Amino acid sequence: MGNIDIYFSNFFKVTFEDLDKYGAFNISLINDLPLFIDPFLLFNSKKHEYQELHKGILRYMKFLRDKSATAQIGSGLIRSWYVFPEVRQSWLGFSRVGNKGLGLKDDFAVALHKNLHAVFSNFGNEKITHSSHLEKLCLIKDGIGRDKISDFTTNLIKEFLLEYTQKFAVQYIHKRLRRKVAVNKVRFNYDTETWESDRFDLPWYMGDYILLTPKDILTKDETWINRSDLYDSFQTIPSAILNEQLRAQINNYFLSVLPRQPTAQDHHKAVATVIEKFPVILDYYIRQKEDAGEEAVSISNQKISQAETQYIKQIGELAEILRKQSGFYDTSGLTYKEALARVRFLKDVIESKDGYRLFYSRFEQIFRVKVELGELCWSA
Repeated sequence: MGNIDIYFSNFFKVTFEDLDKYGAFNISLINDLPLFIDPFLLFNSKKHEYQELHKGILRYMKFLRDKSATAQIGSGLIRSWYVFPEVRQSWLGFSRVGNKGLGLKDDFAVALHKNLHAVFSNFGNEKITHSSHLEKLCLIKDGIGRDKISDFTTNLIKEFLLEYTQKFAVQYIHKRLRRKVAVNKVRFNYDTETWESDRFDLPWYMGDYILLTPKDILTKDETWINRSDLYDSFQTIPSAILNEQLRAQINNYFLSVLPRQPTAQDHHKAVATVIEKFPVILDYYIRQKEDAGEEAVSISNQKISQAETQYIKQIGELAEILRKQSGFYDTSGLTYKEALARVRFLKDVIESKDGYRLFYSRFEQIFRVKVELGELCWSA
């Protein structure tokens, strides 16, 4: 048995070095990796192309906001303009098995449509922040996290990702492993107010095309602007407000709604109450994050480097140990008996062949492995 095919580089016969030089993440084609596109990294980038992508996202948000203000939008247009499938071809995000995530369903569309004026009320006329940010939606609406922000961003920069992948594929991948495919919802036509399709020459695997994503727009954890961080850093925000009267009002109101011996839940509830009363706090929080933009880049680079170690180097080593030192890949795992045998092979490798070390980095558990329907999968 040869090497185990897990990664894009394995399936398409390219070197890790070529992918790394190109700047693309070497995705797994077995299971989605829990990595996400952070739109702040587009905004903060020194690359003009990325800055234009961020402007394109904001242009589309402005289009939606203006439409919602001037006309009653029917369910058909809501689905056309607001509802997007997960771009599963990127093999990023949350998925139990394979690359089939949830995508952007009706709940996201309703939340976005309802909150457009709150999110982009001062679009193009910002007084506090340097720019508008899509992530502000996750600060207002609970339940909209990194996966949905990433999915929406991926859909709105889809043409760039398609062209980015096509350029690499034509240069490095043999034509028998590529296919010219028609792709829906590639770009938005503001004249016809419809999404356009286009054709691209792309890597082809298991009846679908594959998309590559640049490492420098990915994050492993939360997006730089996120709800948890807002709540955790809330008490530092009023000090950044120059208006002394407003600052005093916010502090006084916060203390008035906070119980004398607050729990973490009480603190969370109090912050939410204050933000509802003084929504300008969100702009001051975002401005703080903008001013610390270089830290966002540094943290993202570090996290993506860790992800390469965890999901590529260490998982690759584990797969090789399983191939060479056990019968894991000689058993199909389709029956209960075979699946149980695979679990035992894995247990033996972990316990007696030092396989456990691949699950940890500096004594911290970095991922978990599960055997499901005979497949080796992992989660962060």
